[in-house]
Amino acid sequence: MRRHSCFVFLFCGIFLPGILGFPQTNNSIDCDSLLPNYEAEPQTSAPPYIIAVSFDNFEPGNEIQVTLEALREVGFKGFNLQAREIDGDVPVGTFKITDPNTKGLECHNMTNSAVSHANSDVKQKVTTTWIAPPDVRELQFIATVVQNLENFWVGIQSKTLTPMHSESVNATGKSKRKVCFEYIC
Repeated sequence: MRRHSCFVFLFCGIFLPGILGFPQTNNSIDCDSLLPNYEAEPQTSAPPYIIAVSFDNFEPGNEIQVTLEALREVGFKGFNLQAREIDGDVPVGTFKITDPNTKGLECHNMTNSAVSHANSDVKQKVTTTWIAPPDVRELQFIATVVQNLENFWVGIQSKTLTPMHSESVNATGKSKRKVCFEYIC
């Protein structure tokens, strides 16, 4: 009897998450194409999700809060979120994992260069912190969001963020400008 119970427990632990829906901890979204490894095609309608960022400008080392949020009560089970330079196809910067529903991913041999779901629970919103790298141009956050195995959106974009080269920025990301006056005698 004990052997039978162990077999049932093992079977349920291995196969049940895949049968019921989105795999529990498997990240099946490609780092490059951001396409899930599903047979279904991405939705072409406007996504019911947005990516909000805490600042429009950044300097190397700045921490920017990034939120992926459902616009309606639809929720989502899975996602892959990255920062990419405009027209770029490689993630830039790193994420600091602050939400228990998220986990960091290694894309292009960079630890935490992308962030993904840590479980298949339905989420309305996840928040993470992105750390700006040196020498990066204008960028956007880009995401794939999986509502379920049949409904997912690829290429959801945030607004464009611009690097600041002429101003210094404090730890909160707000600019501190030096005002200098020249007197001609």
